[in-house]
Amino acid sequence: MAFKGALIIDTEKCKGCAVCITGCPNQCIALSKHVNAKGYNYLEVVKEDSCIGCANCAVICPDGVIEVYRAKE
Repeated sequence: MAFKGALIIDTEKCKGCAVCITGCPNQCIALSKHVNAKGYNYLEVVKEDSCIGCANCAVICPDGVIEVYRAKE
């Protein structure tokens, strides 16, 4: 059974450390070319259809700015 994931990222609290990117098995996330109010390139979802909702990114995020939702397809 396949799963579909959805991420909610608090872009204003993200400091762009990119630690979460290494934890994503499907390379669904990347740093944005845009910056937040603090001047950091924040995290964004680049491949929505590839996210399986594994939550590796949320677990590894040192600032807890990622929420993961998972549903059966």
